[in-house]
Amino acid sequence: MCGDVRLIVGGVVSEPVRVRRLTDQEGQKLQQIVRRGTTSSVRYRRAMMLLASAGGNRVPVIAKLVQADEDTVRDVIHRFNEIGLACLDPRWAGGRPRLLSPDDEDFVVQTAIARPTKLGQPFTRCSIRKLAAYLRKVHGRVIRIGREALRCLLVRRGVTFQRTKTWKESPDPERDAKLDRIEHVLDRFPDRVFAFDEFGPLGIRPTVGSSWAPTGHPERHPATYHRTHGVRYFHGCYSVGDDTLWGINRRKKGAGNTLAAFRSIRAARPDGAPIYVILDNLSAHKGEQIRRWARKNRVELCFTPTYASWANPIEAHFGPLRQFTVANSHHSNHIVHTRALHAYLRWRNKNARHPDVLAAQRKERARIRSEKGLHWGGRPTKVA
Repeated sequence: MCGDVRLIVGGVVSEPVRVRRLTDQEGQKLQQIVRRGTTSSVRYRRAMMLLASAGGNRVPVIAKLVQADEDTVRDVIHRFNEIGLACLDPRWAGGRPRLLSPDDEDFVVQTAIARPTKLGQPFTRCSIRKLAAYLRKVHGRVIRIGREALRCLLVRRGVTFQRTKTWKESPDPERDAKLDRIEHVLDRFPDRVFAFDEFGPLGIRPTVGSSWAPTGHPERHPATYHRTHGVRYFHGCYSVGDDTLWGINRRKKGAGNTLAAFRSIRAARPDGAPIYVILDNLSAHKGEQIRRWARKNRVELCFTPTYASWANPIEAHFGPLRQFTVANSHHSNHIVHTRALHAYLRWRNKNARHPDVLAAQRKERARIRSEKGLHWGGRPTKVA
């Protein structure tokens, strides 16, 4: 039987496999990986699994979303609950025995993540060459290690050369209450829960991607110098119970467009029973007109906490939407772009549960990912 179905074993009801509650930093990091899709394929798929689980999706739905085995999804979720975001990186094995002791490795890691100025070095950052040179000359402890071995050691211990970033905590005083409410409706009423969000801006310009082509002759798109078509925003609606995604492109975000999307969601459940819509705190989502309409039509608006839009179940489905409708595209205008987007949505909703299609897509994606030039567990090589 499926591991997500509640079973009574020895008088105890087993709970479905699900990630623990994400912190703000974890949710924002997973959302960034899924939306941008510029990291390694392993991190991208695992981040999508975790974000989908945090949004209330069950393991069978997540497995179909990422085209992976259900046991793999469960292993990633359990691993995240144990060690956090470190589960996104695969654990590589093989090679000759390590020449450095665990204490030496700990010292190298602590030296690498320390500010160079605190080590008495006149730098704001250290390159691999400078770091290896410092380790050979450090007073009281000499560590001889090559640059490539040093880089592999740091990657294995989760230390990489990254851009400095800012961060912010959610200042929402009702953060826990909002997350509790979202988890409650997803667990108790999945057939009546919907998610809504905007995706964009979508401009008319050639976008890089991946496709099959003869070796050394990739598909090329012309550059654009004058963009006069403006931008559009995809207003997406997702039914958690039916695993169905639909939406439409709009010129801008606004209360009128949001209300139109809510009416389409209400039409999906015309029985008049209460429904729940999960959405973020954009001002266009919570005007008085929208709140009045929601009360009249028995629609409860479940807002995500500030800076925590990762709690919205639809976020995990925007990654494939960008990958298959925006990447590697060259649309002539917004009408053509909208038609392509709707064609993908029809295909996605029709074939989401077909095992033959999922198996074929999984095999093809594995072959495409093999061309991205992944070496030593690093990031994909950038397109020139």
